[in-house]
Amino acid sequence: MKGTWSRRAPWRVPTSGCRGRLQSLRPSSTQATLSQQLHRESRESSCRRGYATASGLPALRDWLRVSDEVADAVAKNKPLVALESTIYTHGALSKDLPLEHEDLVRSLGGIPAIIAIVDGVPTVGVTGHEMIRMVATGKAAKVSRRDVSYLVGMGIAGRATNGGTTISGTMLLARLAGIRIFGTGGLGGVHRGGENSMDVSADLTELGRTRVAVVSSGCKGFLDIPRTLEYIETQGCHVSTFADGRSGSIEFPAFWARESGIKSPSVVTTEKEAASVILAQERLGIESGLLFANPIPEKFAVPSEEMRVAIEMAVSEANERGFTGSTNTPYILKRLRELCGDKVVSANQELVTSNITRATNIAVELSRLLASEPRPASSTNEHVPTFPESGKPSEPSVVVDAKADVLVAGGVAVDLSCDYTKSESGGGSPQLHTSNPASISQCIGGVGHNVALAALRASSQTRVKFCSMVGDDIAGSTVLASLRKSGLDTTYIQKLDSTEYPGARTAQYVAVNDASRNLVMAMADMGIFAQHSFPDQWRSTMAATSPKWLVVDGNWSANTIRDWVRIGKDYNAKVAFEPVSVEKSKGLFTPERGIPKLSVFPHASVDLASPNTYELAAMYEVAKEHGFLDSYEWFDVIDAFGMRGARDRFVRLTSAELTDVGVPVQCVNLLPYIPTLVTKLGSNGVLYTTILGRDDPRLKDGDAEDYILARAAPNHPTVGGIYMRLFPRAETVENIVSVNGVGDTFLGVLVSGLSRGGDIEKLIHVAQRGAVLTLKSTQSVSPELHRLEESLARALV
Repeated sequence: MKGTWSRRAPWRVPTSGCRGRLQSLRPSSTQATLSQQLHRESRESSCRRGYATASGLPALRDWLRVSDEVADAVAKNKPLVALESTIYTHGALSKDLPLEHEDLVRSLGGIPAIIAIVDGVPTVGVTGHEMIRMVATGKAAKVSRRDVSYLVGMGIAGRATNGGTTISGTMLLARLAGIRIFGTGGLGGVHRGGENSMDVSADLTELGRTRVAVVSSGCKGFLDIPRTLEYIETQGCHVSTFADGRSGSIEFPAFWARESGIKSPSVVTTEKEAASVILAQERLGIESGLLFANPIPEKFAVPSEEMRVAIEMAVSEANERGFTGSTNTPYILKRLRELCGDKVVSANQELVTSNITRATNIAVELSRLLASEPRPASSTNEHVPTFPESGKPSEPSVVVDAKADVLVAGGVAVDLSCDYTKSESGGGSPQLHTSNPASISQCIGGVGHNVALAALRASSQTRVKFCSMVGDDIAGSTVLASLRKSGLDTTYIQKLDSTEYPGARTAQYVAVNDASRNLVMAMADMGIFAQHSFPDQWRSTMAATSPKWLVVDGNWSANTIRDWVRIGKDYNAKVAFEPVSVEKSKGLFTPERGIPKLSVFPHASVDLASPNTYELAAMYEVAKEHGFLDSYEWFDVIDAFGMRGARDRFVRLTSAELTDVGVPVQCVNLLPYIPTLVTKLGSNGVLYTTILGRDDPRLKDGDAEDYILARAAPNHPTVGGIYMRLFPRAETVENIVSVNGVGDTFLGVLVSGLSRGGDIEKLIHVAQRGAVLTLKSTQSVSPELHRLEESLARALV
């Protein structure tokens, strides 16, 4: 992908950075200039795809930033909604509004794209938290189309500033980024007396030349609405009003009021109709914008007559006091809040929410329409990974930024959770050899899936890819649909035809839990992962994604686990192993013919593992059984620790109970092969054990001294000592909803932070909080993990 251009998006797509991190899009010296590339693509596909050529935007084409999530959404026609930023920088609503709007779009199946000027750079895909920080500075400019080049130029000159984009500024940048739909509050318009003053909002001319569909509550009622509609018509912009359940003559809305007294030029009744108009506009190559007027919900609307009286008074006062031009609208809005009270503020909030909801629903419908169209032939510039003919990805797609911070290679399955329902005469556990009352729920799980989804949800800054397999069956289709809905990329999910690959059934997992939601037993059909292996294709996946961390789960066969570990190291990735279960945890230390030996510290094949105590014990026993704890290389590392009579130290650093069952000693024995062990202790917390290199700063840190289990000789070439720290549980959870996916969530959050250079000791607490959120969730990975984003950011080194 490096140095190439995507035919599905009108910008050069960078291959570095992370999901949600914003990248400067500058053309390579070995490529055609951006304007030449766009001109060529416009000729080839303007009617078919209709993306912006940006040929008239020389100041933007080399400096536009687009988040990876937005770029990916554009390339794959996902439901994408642009959001303006002046509503945050210059509005008087809640300071948390950017987060509320992001959550709203995502809850409806869309992807939010806040647009702003960040440090002098036009940016598409600003996160809600970034927006809040920008607003907190109090220094953001108000940016219309005319202001964009000025702010960018000042940034180049060393005077970078932030800016909140108005409707026209947002449309401009949305179009350049390939976004089709924009949800906002109220449109600007022709001011009263505008035929003499020429006071006409730039929003209207933007609608005449920029093909973006704008969803708003009409325009503000104190404007000259008849002239506004006349001006829009002259600009060639189509206007439709949502009937919103009404019949007969439908009026164009007036922001706080549902009616303006002016008949709407046309009407739509459903979001699908609006999406169809957008698609028709694009396929016909008509370059003007579209305005969909969405009346404020009736229960929040201010009565038309009451609003009219207040507007007349506010406009009259503004004229008398000389508030004209750019000062006119702010004065009138302030005066209306004074005259109408809280109902105006409430109406402002509710109509924006309604418009964003409507815009997202339109985006979802448009995504479906685009998905139903025949796919054009792939360009030679598109990155499509190679797979065996019967093991192709479910839907080969353009990968805008194939690079990853985390690649998870593991299982995905349809999970059934059977929670025993305690009867009056029964105990807390289900009875054997008979039917038991239960509450049964279904979701998409699998350890690899859960880890990947947790890493993705915990941080919008982490680029996550998932590599797995499903069967060509109903369950497989269900899995793929769920992955796409959750935001996980399905590029590297192979769909295997059972006629070519016998036994290639989509994995399924059935968990039986007691009345306290603790696992009693589980049944797993994971044969697809044990029976099929495609190491050549996985090497292609590693080459394409170049992850910082590779997470391998134990669902693969022992041979395949080692294949993945070797491939990861060949591509310089750090490797984490998730044991999955007692039986499957043994795969890492199960020797098979032709499998290369595991390397030891400082060149260990596996960098980190996250077993629970049962899996740790199983890994230790199988490693001992197969001679891993007898090798010369292992002894060389163990001897460096100088461990003699360590029980008292184990008890001091953990507990007598953990020491008696052998947890600390098992960790120490496995350290040469897995230099960092994060052992999950359930309600007892987490035990972090790691080898310290000879130059590790913790060896000289007074605060770390209490956790140093052993020190190597000062002259040892690689080993500095052992660090062991017990982290207590983050929270006592009284009402556990489900334990499924809790450990997977912990690892996903942890590796998400590690991939961005996070401090593991700070990250463990954050990962525990993520596990608690999943304990309280009916899903295998809590959808609330986004609440950890700021904590993860603080844990970065």
